[in-house]
Amino acid sequence: MIWSPSHDMLLASHNCTRCHGAGRISRRRGKIVSCSCVLRNIFRACLSRFRQCSQVESDVRGVTLERTSGQLRRNFYGRRKEEYLADFYLIARRTLDETEFDVFKFHFLLGADWKLCCRRLDMDRGNFFHAIYRIQQALGRAFRDIEPYPLFPLDDYFNNAGRLNIEDLRVTIEAEDEPQGPRPLVPPLRRKKAA
Repeated sequence: MIWSPSHDMLLASHNCTRCHGAGRISRRRGKIVSCSCVLRNIFRACLSRFRQCSQVESDVRGVTLERTSGQLRRNFYGRRKEEYLADFYLIARRTLDETEFDVFKFHFLLGADWKLCCRRLDMDRGNFFHAIYRIQQALGRAFRDIEPYPLFPLDDYFNNAGRLNIEDLRVTIEAEDEPQGPRPLVPPLRRKKAA
């Protein structure tokens, strides 16, 4: 998905003091980037889906049958919720440094409040909340920009919409390379004996 300014405007907070609801801010040298309120909202949406997927259901989680689009139209089985949980965790692990990941783990994954996190991580309240904002912005950007399949928008991730199957691409390329029409039959040739 190509990210556009209209996507930023839809996700922006209307009471943001930096972008005033526009979703974009200009940096030095004329570079226009997404506002931090947009990135935090992306993180919150992904975290909400993470918590929803991690809820233990009464029945055993089964596999789902999914279809691919393209020339081959193959069916495959997958565990989309578990894949999302793993992607969410691994992207956070790769993006954050060690102290930020500890804050992320205690506050967002384990659900500890700020007092318990500050006591456990030996931080004061101001540094803790600044770390929370930095984590939300960094992960919001990572969830949106990761290639080839970003976690956000969530509908694209869970519905498999617009994904290109590599095998279909390979078959299409091979079909284009082959000449059209009948091929001449070539009998097998004898190998020459080495002297």
